[in-house]
Amino acid sequence: MSDTIFGKIIRREIPASIVYEDDLVLAFKDIQPQAPTHILVIPKKPITQLDAATEEDEQLLGHLLLSVKKVAAQAGLKNGYRVVINNGDDGGQTVYHLHLHILGDRPMTWPPG
Repeated sequence: MSDTIFGKIIRREIPASIVYEDDLVLAFKDIQPQAPTHILVIPKKPITQLDAATEEDEQLLGHLLLSVKKVAAQAGLKNGYRVVINNGDDGGQTVYHLHLHILGDRPMTWPPG
């Protein structure tokens, strides 16, 4: 398992407010929310970032997106939501374990901010 904060959450070494889990993914509330609803969905497989994913990860990546849909529905995000993947330093990635942000319960603007 990856030795990031997310790996530690997966291994239950540190607490998290988990809202969804299956064999492949884990979803939990972000501790620094940028919207009233801010949930992270992560693969249990330690992929450092989207650029590190391979063709072998194709099904897992699809599963991540379908899990986002389930988590958003479970969270009651009926008016829509934003899904964000930060990739690399210039993309704003701070934890090097692939993760998808679900942001909702407020209107989103573009550019983000």
